[in-house]
Amino acid sequence: MAHIDDRTMRRVLRREIAGTIGLLTDEHDFHAMRRYRSFTFDDHTAYLQQVEALLMARAAQGSHTTLALFDPEDYAVYCADTGLDPEAPASRTRFTAELAATGPTIPYDGRPLAALVPALVDEAVRQATWEYATTLLARLGPCPTCGEDIGRAAFTRASDLLVRILDTAPPGDRHLVISVSGPPDTLISVLHADQDGAGGTRLDEAEALEFTSVLALGLATRSPGGLVIRTSRPGTPDRVHGWRLRCGEFEPLTAAEVFDAYCTDVESGDLISPESGVDYDAPPDLGDDGTDLDHHH
Repeated sequence: MAHIDDRTMRRVLRREIAGTIGLLTDEHDFHAMRRYRSFTFDDHTAYLQQVEALLMARAAQGSHTTLALFDPEDYAVYCADTGLDPEAPASRTRFTAELAATGPTIPYDGRPLAALVPALVDEAVRQATWEYATTLLARLGPCPTCGEDIGRAAFTRASDLLVRILDTAPPGDRHLVISVSGPPDTLISVLHADQDGAGGTRLDEAEALEFTSVLALGLATRSPGGLVIRTSRPGTPDRVHGWRLRCGEFEPLTAAEVFDAYCTDVESGDLISPESGVDYDAPPDLGDDGTDLDHHH
């Protein structure tokens, strides 16, 4: 009977192991992995179906699985840096374990992969934007006049400004978008700030960090940009207001300017028809918003 008990114990222990699957989300990445003989899949759709079946089976057994974004280029660099054989399945496992610790991941929650893949890609974009913004902030260095770290000062001001924006916004679920124009790239960040039953605000910490970093970058580099906030509440029209970011300062947008900004396609510049049941307003007064980075910066 001992071997049955051992097997039972191992089955119980297997449920205790949290797993990570490195997912090849798009066709291009999938084909890049096919250059390795040990990667035996030949059809991306069939591969995704097999991954989904595995996720469902693990969930049915009570196992927790995390999805990570598997990038073949990063994998090749990782193998070269660590001296691992990229052909060995164990190398892919090692790389995936590394992703679980440092890369963009989301937990498998039972939703179909068709819904989870965009969420995972969004998470990857969010993390890349945050890393890019923080790198640029760090490069700004100290103020030549006062020695204060420009990036850190801008981050503090951006944090204060975000708190003030949320504090003065109408009650409800808030959806904020910040856009800061390059060079070299335009950075866009989205933040969801939903209210709980007690009137408190729920923020995703990683999302808030990215949003604040992009806002700080706009302030510190005095780049042009804008911030728009949309508040939704059952039984009332959605309300939209915003600010223009110019020379390190925030300028309120008029109702007409918010309307124009919201009804223009960011990519093409084409007009989008306005939604019904949405009020476009001038923003509330933020008071002394502290966004003007002292003149010597």
